[in-house]
Parts: sequence; structure tokens; C-alpha cells
Amino acid sequence: MTRFLSPPWIAAFNEALVDVVIAPPGTEAGLAVRDGRFSMGQIVTGGPDGDIEATLRVLEGRVTLIDGGASDAAVTIRLTWTDAVAMAAGELAPADAIAAGRVRVRGDLSVLAEAQTVLAAVQPQLQELQAGTEY
Repeated sequence: MTRFLSPPWIAAFNEALVDVVIAPPGTEAGLAVRDGRFSMGQIVTGGPDGDIEATLRVLEGRVTLIDGGASDAAVTIRLTWTDAVAMAAGELAPADAIAAGRVRVRGDLSVLAEAQTVLAAVQPQLQELQAGTEY
């Protein structure tokens, strides 16, 4: 078992997606993501090992997660460990968490929407990782 969002978990996330190439965003996507390149930061507070910062990056059809923040993140979300775990487990819908004020968002919402689309698209490749994750 690997703890959610730990450096080994992030490495396993990237390994699970190493051969995955995602389709570029459609014409309905926002201007900030239309070229298929974007980064989304995530700050998770109150985790078992303290606060965690990670960055989801999409570039040339590849999805990677980076341990730590990135200056090029067009949007950053901030949420508690409990809410991050609930979302990862499918028990809390991101839109519901945002609407309830449980997720604070700073930046371009079109990037957040596209990041959710990308994560949904790669979910099948992450099932084994999810099954072996300690929350």
C-alpha cells in the first residue's frame, strides 16, 4: 500500500500513465487549454504527513503529476485531506465540493474543468493504483 499523494504514490501515478496519450481538448475547451498544454496546482492541507503540494501537468498528450508546486500552474485548488480523499474515492464530486466552498480555487476555471476531464479519461489506467492506495 502506498499513501495517497506521497512521493512514491506520485511516481506510481506517473508510471501508470507513462504509455497513455490523451486526445487534445476539443474546440469547446477554454482558450487557456485549447493547445493541450496546462498545469493545475493542488494544495492539500491537514494530511497525515502535513500539507502536500502537487502539480498536474498536461503536455503533448501526456499527463504527469509533480511533487510540489509549479510557477506555471494556471489554476490552483486548495482543499483538506479529508475532502481530497473523498474525491479520490469517488465519494465527493468535485463540482459539489466547489459549490459547497470546500475547495478554494484561484486561477482559470477552464483549466480546472479540463483537468477534471483529463483525470476522468485516464481513470481506467489508475484503477490498480487506486486499489493499492492507503488513504
